[in-house]
Amino acid sequence: MRKAPRQERSRATVDVIVEAATRVLARRGWARFTTNEIAAVAGVSVGSLYQYFPDKLAIAEAIRQRHLDEVLAALSAADDESGALPLGERVGRFVDGVIAAHSIDQALHRVLVDEVPLAARSACPEFEAEYQRRYRVLVATSTGGSAASNGADSADTAARVLSAAVEGAVHAAARRGDLATPALRTELVRLVLAYLRDRQQARE
Repeated sequence: MRKAPRQERSRATVDVIVEAATRVLARRGWARFTTNEIAAVAGVSVGSLYQYFPDKLAIAEAIRQRHLDEVLAALSAADDESGALPLGERVGRFVDGVIAAHSIDQALHRVLVDEVPLAARSACPEFEAEYQRRYRVLVATSTGGSAASNGADSADTAARVLSAAVEGAVHAAARRGDLATPALRTELVRLVLAYLRDRQQARE
């Protein structure tokens, strides 16, 4: 952003701009995503928009950040850091969280993933660290340990592999419009369980 909103009124203006931009981007796609239309839908002047965002890419980055926050919120709802639940139920809840996070606005998600020239997600280190931590907890508790226990390097690698596999499958399903199908959930649960149980057996 060009400048951070400090007053409540300024924050409200930025919220209105980003919400309007979200609708425009999902409906029009990146090629037809313009600051003039965003300002018109938001009910603000183009000059007001440029006070906070230097260009449409900066607005898209703000939209992505909100999406990433929604992803973490959906995964939080599925958290079981204690490992008290049976593994199958824990994985089912986790998969439900991942699917829910990517089902919030599938049209928008497809545009963000496939069309917008966003910076690498590593440019959002806070999100990436917390996102990987969720997978690391799932991996660690599936073997009866904790995310901070011995074998942390192995758990870190496993978390990255598992998150890449699940995210790839979910993004592909989102492009096809298959996220809501029971079959997708079933197969994702099967994939994650098979991976975690194989790691369990290797440690026994």
